[in-house]
Amino acid sequence: MLLDILYVIIGLIVGLVIGFFIAKHVFKKQLEENPPINEKMIEAMMSQMGRKPSQKQVKQVMAQMNKYR
Repeated sequence: MLLDILYVIIGLIVGLVIGFFIAKHVFKKQLEENPPINEKMIEAMMSQMGRKPSQKQVKQVMAQMNKYR
């Protein structure tokens, strides 16, 4: 009976370690495919809409986006 409990505990530990590395890999892959937005991306987006953004406007948009994260 003690051996069975030990197997369960070892299985949980191994599962947690494997799960951690899988989650880490998936998270890195998602960040590579969808990088976080930066100021250059905001400038490009506003320019495509026909506006020439000032640095103040870009900072305001960045502040709003960081506020809702």
